[in-house]
Amino acid sequence: MAQLHLETGGAERLPPVAALAVGSLTLIVVGGIYLAAHIPGPVSLAPAIALLVAACLLMAFNGFLLSQLRDFGWVRFRQVGKWALLAYGLSAGMLEYVFIYDRVPGPELLVLTLMLLVYAVDIPLILAFSVARYYQPKR
Repeated sequence: MAQLHLETGGAERLPPVAALAVGSLTLIVVGGIYLAAHIPGPVSLAPAIALLVAACLLMAFNGFLLSQLRDFGWVRFRQVGKWALLAYGLSAGMLEYVFIYDRVPGPELLVLTLMLLVYAVDIPLILAFSVARYYQPKR
């Protein structure tokens, strides 16, 4: 299998993991704004679900790209990622509490919950990848 971490004249080329994660996050924000603009009234979930599915596909593709990296700062990635995941997981949990407290209806709550999960993974991924890509262990 081809390695995605290529050497090009001293500069390293990595896949666009952070850019794809920002794209995924953008889709989630647009879907969340769409839902928030229509709740508590009747809302068609189709646009929000389409945006959620597109964001999940981007996230899955990002996972594939990350799995292809060999020579990468994985120790630093995990170190940054676990703390960022904790912070954004707590943030997503607080937002979920607000949705439940405000009595968001069931189907809309499910879509918003899934969007929060993508949010809680995308931002730590962006942070961890951005730090790890520049990490150079002492040799």
